[in-house]
Amino acid sequence: MENKQQELVTVATGQEGRFRWAAVSAMLLAIGAILRLVSPSIGGISPNWIIAMYCLAIVLFRPSLGRSMGIGLVAGALCLATSKSVFPYGNLISEPIGALVCAIVVSLPVSMKIGLMDFRPAVGALCGTLASGLTFTTLAKLILGLPLNVYLYGMLPVVLTVTVANTVIAQAMYYPVAALLNGFAAKHKEEEIRK
Repeated sequence: MENKQQELVTVATGQEGRFRWAAVSAMLLAIGAILRLVSPSIGGISPNWIIAMYCLAIVLFRPSLGRSMGIGLVAGALCLATSKSVFPYGNLISEPIGALVCAIVVSLPVSMKIGLMDFRPAVGALCGTLASGLTFTTLAKLILGLPLNVYLYGMLPVVLTVTVANTVIAQAMYYPVAALLNGFAAKHKEEEIRK
């Protein structure tokens, strides 16, 4: 019989939450995709929950620009799968751009607080949604050869309306999600101390 040695597996402390940003971002994107599918539209317009969720993930975790574009690419694939647009492939370009703009804005060394209220989620979602929407509609206009009137009076008002909705959603969800994440982190640390 062979004498097998036991393998010892060690975990370096402080590395437990190394990929927490990826797991939470994936969860937020999945929630955004589900909400995008089931949300009713009001006047033909509904919020783009996926954009609101990736902006929220970027504000919460402040990933690098490369990781932010990765989040945007995954979001673009989800938007592609859930799109009702005649030009769904534009999402693969517009969402990474929106995520990149959001990441740049939230990383600026500028205070976005008024009193105790942090408006970084609102500003990040506003800029990210606007960048994504303008990229998508401009690509659609150019590739599909849409008339300028359709672009100016049909598409841009939708982009602005969705931008306002996403700005409100990201700001409203920031504090509950941050509190939930901090609660899980505190509970995990408490369990580690007991061991």
